[in-house]
Amino acid sequence: MTKSLTAMNTYHVDTNAKYLGQHVLAEFFECDPNILNNAQKVESLMIDAALECGATIVQKCFHMFSPHGVSGVVIISESHLAIHTWPELGYAAVDLFTCGDKCDPKVAYDFLKRAFHSTKASFSELKRGKIDAASHVSETPFEIASQF
Repeated sequence: MTKSLTAMNTYHVDTNAKYLGQHVLAEFFECDPNILNNAQKVESLMIDAALECGATIVQKCFHMFSPHGVSGVVIISESHLAIHTWPELGYAAVDLFTCGDKCDPKVAYDFLKRAFHSTKASFSELKRGKIDAASHVSETPFEIASQF
């Protein structure tokens, strides 16, 4: 496998390799603090993001902190979507982990960027659980697929 870094900070992994899942680690900056400090709104948007990317929702759990901030997770058949917000900073950290070919976590990323009114955002995409030629999970660490 070859991995190279291009001028756009995109890593290229072996496209013939098979992986169990894609894990997008997203950061949203300059978001609307009123959205990030509303547990019901954040929960609704995370559910919408899961549905938008084609996931099947299993369960959800969200918590409002005092004086501000929301943490939560949407468990999906394909893995999970998790969030932690800092409304006082206009910032949200989000994990979008999907397995299989049914859903694309980058679709959820794009949806949340718009929904949070984020003027700046970035993500790293990891390929996890590489399947080797013998159909076993290889003991190699995750692969960085892209960073933007």
